Amino acid sequence: MFWDIAFSTIGGLGLFLFGIQIMASGMQKAAGDRFRRILEVLTNKPVIGVLTGVLVTFLVQSSSTASVMVVGFANAGLMNLSQAISVIVGANIGTTVTAQIISFDIGAIAFPAIGIGSLLNFFGRRRFHRYIGQTVLGFGLLFLGMITMSTGMMPLRDLDAFHNMLVQFSAYPILGILAGAVFTALIQSSSAATGVIIAMTLQDLIPFDAAVPLVLGTNIGTSFTAILASIGANVAARRAALAHVLFNILGVALALAILGPFTELIMHTATTVPRQVANTHTAFNLLNTIIFIAFLKYFTRLITYIVPGEDEKMDFGPKYLDERILKTPAVALGGAKQELLRMAGIAREMLDEAMQVFLKNDLKKIKHIVQMEDLIDGLEKEINVYLSDLSQHSMSQQQTKFIGNLMSSANDLERIGDHAENIMQLGEMKVEERLPFSATALEEISDFYDKIRLMLEDALSAFENNDPELASRVILKDDEVDAQEKKLRNEHIERINTKKCYPSAGVIYLDLLSNLERVADHAKNIAELVLEEKS
Repeated sequence: MFWDIAFSTIGGLGLFLFGIQIMASGMQKAAGDRFRRILEVLTNKPVIGVLTGVLVTFLVQSSSTASVMVVGFANAGLMNLSQAISVIVGANIGTTVTAQIISFDIGAIAFPAIGIGSLLNFFGRRRFHRYIGQTVLGFGLLFLGMITMSTGMMPLRDLDAFHNMLVQFSAYPILGILAGAVFTALIQSSSAATGVIIAMTLQDLIPFDAAVPLVLGTNIGTSFTAILASIGANVAARRAALAHVLFNILGVALALAILGPFTELIMHTATTVPRQVANTHTAFNLLNTIIFIAFLKYFTRLITYIVPGEDEKMDFGPKYLDERILKTPAVALGGAKQELLRMAGIAREMLDEAMQVFLKNDLKKIKHIVQMEDLIDGLEKEINVYLSDLSQHSMSQQQTKFIGNLMSSANDLERIGDHAENIMQLGEMKVEERLPFSATALEEISDFYDKIRLMLEDALSAFENNDPELASRVILKDDEVDAQEKKLRNEHIERINTKKCYPSAGVIYLDLLSNLERVADHAKNIAELVLEEKS
């Protein structure tokens, strides 16, 4: 009997988790996979941040995933602590949606949903239809997992040991909280943990007063992933993770202090235990959110006190583009140039970190590089849209020409960001496939990059100061870079032919040279624009 219960429960839980994954994937694709940008942009006000957290967590079907994303944004400097906290508390509400759905007795739709979802997924002509089919299929698998778990647990009714354990949870709620926290930390999903609790209530295996501590514990367990994500991260990321942990622990402590009245209140919200369990999960997170948002300023100060240090935030989106000054082209062009220089600084930093990934195998930089790439892409679009709007106003011929130069420079900087991302991916491949690189090869790459980095620095300095003499020197350096790239390429091909170099490593080496050489070309383009400006 033990193995029957174990296999049915584990199999049902597997179906449940797989259903959540499939459903989340379908919803994300149907939504255009924009939830990450939603997180980046819609978090300026606490209430908006909470709603954003709810929406994103509903899309990814995991408050742990949403919290890890928040930690990543905080680590990249794209989100300050107040924004991170508001999204995290919203994520806790979002994860209760699944519990609400599965608490209704709609298991009969499992097989129809699987059938309809499969047909749409396999035979849908449009991608959107296939994504919807994937979402419906995920719902069906989720409910099938619930049915399987619930049915498999039925024999537990006759086990005295199981009943005694539940009595302990009722008599000592702290034990239930610990059990719920540990189980959720192990399976990395509070939705799934709550699903297991609801599955037990469907078979009358667990009374409501024993289920409440377990549900409270799931909220603590779900913060474990954020803790792992913050290890080795910066101050902002560690604060975001700590905020998630303290939000749940303090909320559970408060609920524990008023457990009797809280339980009594929830019992009046529904007539069935499964619905009461789902309502417990939702009510706890709603009340917790209201309290913490009311005291957000003080909670933020507490987190900052516990984890001291600098909390630097990189502004996402344009900083110097002001539509109110479009009617004054000279001032607007100055703002656009400042925004471009800001974009250039991000591109330089991105390139430096990409080379650290390659030369020093520093994979921790990858998350930050990806964030900066999104930031650069967004800035290029914002700058071009702003300049297009500006071009509609009356301007001199020189100002019109400068607009074209700014647009070209923005494109060159965006392409430098793309090459930095390529270099990062080559470094990641080098580490993951354990490709050997000799000290000589790494030294050649480092020297080559130093020359290109200086060339880019000079090009940007020439652009900032409108220095044609420095721009001319940059253009001359491009010929030197081309010659050195050709020399290094030929020497490395010779090493490959004589089997002195591992072939796969050789291919990555040559790809790296190409990307660095293209960075130099874009630096040259920027320098040429400075000369055009003077002509």
